[in-house]
Amino acid sequence: MQLFIGNKNYSTWSLRAWYLMSKFNVIFTEKQLVLDTPEFYETLKNSFAVQKVPALVDGDLQVWDSLAICEYINDAYLSNTAWPIDTAQRATARSLSAEMHTGFMALRNEMPMNIRATRLIELSAAAKKDISRIDEIFSQQQRSYPNAWLFGEFSIADAMYAPVVLRLKTYQISLSALAEHYCQHVLSCPTLQQWITEALKETDIVACDEAGVDVT
Repeated sequence: MQLFIGNKNYSTWSLRAWYLMSKFNVIFTEKQLVLDTPEFYETLKNSFAVQKVPALVDGDLQVWDSLAICEYINDAYLSNTAWPIDTAQRATARSLSAEMHTGFMALRNEMPMNIRATRLIELSAAAKKDISRIDEIFSQQQRSYPNAWLFGEFSIADAMYAPVVLRLKTYQISLSALAEHYCQHVLSCPTLQQWITEALKETDIVACDEAGVDVT
């Protein structure tokens, strides 16, 4: 099984699929491509109808889109353990994951993931509203599951929100105490630290993802 990903410093969607598979010790090989280069599109064109990452090849099967990959891995390799066991909590986890998948556009546009950087940025009212909602989600789940993952045990929902945690760190965003507890829990995860370590070694620059002013 092969997972195609982009730059670890920048590629949020790649992180989500990689994080879930790595956290659950699913065996795969990764094929890393440099974003927005001719080689990136040429390589993916040979295997996928959509030239985006992440993209998964498992035998004759091709799966693209991070949430679709996470769902496939959950079904095929994890015996459905990547969602909460409780039906109501599973529905909430899926709702939060879908909200992340389709929403928070101002946050995404104004705060691109850039693990190597520490930046200050002027945020729009829409981005601040997105951050407030993120704070609400993290705080609410921490009240239910103190000092733990969003639903107690690691799930697809945590993989979906991990890039947001990294963005909040890059742009020095202040959160409520409970939300900050969740962020620190995520950042202390050895699997995520592996991704961060590898991202810090990269030297490629994707100009469109270099937002804000360096903190000196």
